[in-house]
Amino acid sequence: VAGDGEEGFRTAVAEKPDLIILDILMPKMDGITLMTKLRETAWGRSVPIILLTNMEPDNDIIQTIMRENPSYYLIKTNTSIDEVYEKVKDILKLPQ
Repeated sequence: VAGDGEEGFRTAVAEKPDLIILDILMPKMDGITLMTKLRETAWGRSVPIILLTNMEPDNDIIQTIMRENPSYYLIKTNTSIDEVYEKVKDILKLPQ
């Protein structure tokens, strides 16, 4: 868990979690920038990322999504916690 994007980047690189869930709107560094920076690291190129946000994707976000390849882009208002949990289980290949 991190309180802002800069802390999120430092924590992710140090702890190397199996999966990262990001919001786009975060203080100090937005989630798109964080995802891009993670993809620039050897470990971060392959870590699964779920973008969970209230932002509808615009053209810039869509282009970044296509380039940086998150596992899922989920809109919070359209996604239940159970659906997020199912996506996490799918990514991590946990028993259904």
